[in-house]
Amino acid sequence: MAGLERTLVIVKPDGVQRGLVGEIVGRLERRGLKIVAMQMRVIQRSLAEQHYAEHTGKAFYEALVSYIGSGPSVTLVLEGPAAIAVTRSTVGKTNPGEATPGTIRGDFGLVVGRNLIHASDSPDSAAREVELFFGTGALVEYERDIDRWVLES
Repeated sequence: MAGLERTLVIVKPDGVQRGLVGEIVGRLERRGLKIVAMQMRVIQRSLAEQHYAEHTGKAFYEALVSYIGSGPSVTLVLEGPAAIAVTRSTVGKTNPGEATPGTIRGDFGLVVGRNLIHASDSPDSAAREVELFFGTGALVEYERDIDRWVLES
């Protein structure tokens, strides 16, 4: 199907520790997005530094890099039409206090530093992040029988 996008999502250590992985992943799947890769991992500092490189030198950089590696995270790649925008609208604003109720952050978050989830913000970021976390050949290509009920051909 033409127009499919892929995006990286990270359920951060606070989401894992709070037992919200199933709820978060379930919400994204119920939107119609397809999981094409998923892994639980502790994000090593070197990977965190590459991932957050755009924030190098900012006041919150060290806390961000340290926190993302402080415990296990679940990383996944989602696929679907407008996957980046759909995922970000499901996630909600970065500041959970400003996130709309019904979004992941709006329902489960309180503060920016513990906002549960990362989602790629653009096609360029998504491509870079998917490559960074999963490399080539790690994404699974498959057909879902439900896609005819979710997607237009």
